[in-house]
Amino acid sequence: MRQMTETKRLYYEDVYKKEFTAKVLECREAKKGFHIILDESAFYPEGGGQPSDTGYLNDVKVKEVHEKEGELLHYTDQPMEVGTEVQGRIDWERRFDLMQQHSGEHMVSGLIHEAYGYDNVGFHMGSDTITIDLNGPLDEAQLAEIERKTNQKIWEDTQIKIIYPTAEELEKIDYRSKKELTGQVRIVEFPGVDICACCGTHVTHTGEIGMVKLLSVEKFREGVRIEMICGKRVLDYLNMVNDQNHQISVKLSAKMDKTAQAVERLQEENFRLKGQVGQLVDDMCRKEAERYAGSGSVLIFMDGMDADSVRKLADAVTQTCQGCCAVFSGNADGSYKYAMGEKDGDLRQFTKEMNAKLNGRGGGKPFFVQGSVQASEKEIRNFFEQ
Repeated sequence: MRQMTETKRLYYEDVYKKEFTAKVLECREAKKGFHIILDESAFYPEGGGQPSDTGYLNDVKVKEVHEKEGELLHYTDQPMEVGTEVQGRIDWERRFDLMQQHSGEHMVSGLIHEAYGYDNVGFHMGSDTITIDLNGPLDEAQLAEIERKTNQKIWEDTQIKIIYPTAEELEKIDYRSKKELTGQVRIVEFPGVDICACCGTHVTHTGEIGMVKLLSVEKFREGVRIEMICGKRVLDYLNMVNDQNHQISVKLSAKMDKTAQAVERLQEENFRLKGQVGQLVDDMCRKEAERYAGSGSVLIFMDGMDADSVRKLADAVTQTCQGCCAVFSGNADGSYKYAMGEKDGDLRQFTKEMNAKLNGRGGGKPFFVQGSVQASEKEIRNFFEQ
């Protein structure tokens, strides 16, 4: 039985430690690279919903860090010699971002629990957003109030407390936890907001979170799922939204605080124009149906039509031509959309052969089909002539 190798956890002694010196105790070959074990490390392993740190040992990239059976394993692509001294450097920008996200999540979960009694039953910290799953309902108005309260508490810049209570002390603490805990428990307290058992890394003062933005709430299982961001991610999000709104304001010739009204006017104008276009298409279909009345089978090419207009034209002419009507309209990529009909006819075999010959796809009812072909007008005409 292999003896477990202990590593001193520097991230619990000083969460802001970015660099450290350590000795390589073991280097184990793994399926994908190597597992390095050090005598001490500032690299936080994945756990409690928080992704692991990344960084370097000397010039060797640390891709992931995991704790397995009490051992801290640093995943690398290159081996390291046992007994050598290495300089560890964590990716601080990534770590501080995760600290902001995790601390903000605690505050949001704590205030929701206090206000509504709901439990955080699921937590995922992604590279873009955080999601929190709750076992109760919340609407947009309640979400906005939680966001307001959370940011108010953040700006009070309260010191966060971390304690390791004895079993007797723990019994007297009303703390949040997703599961029954045994052994030494680490309690993270945001005074007046939340007390939770947690193994993750956190900022030391709430002000370092900066801001929390709750992006959405949607029904999920028996409760809801909240999507949120904290810290620098809020600034990045606001910059993105501001840039998008600026582009919209330029395109619509509207002030940035009037873009919604400008879009509404554009929608109204678009609705009116669609009505006019629809009337013109109906008039065109009626005239084409009159034009081809009694003429037998008809092949029509007409540019600039959408799929619905192609269908309308083919249907209208089919009713009068006393044969098969096929309508083709070119697309920007050189392909053609089509609709084809024949009163009381069966076009299935013909359509199958056409799609095979003209690299097409589509189908429908025996007497009316729609689709597209990857072929030129000349190739389409040649097929119909044959």
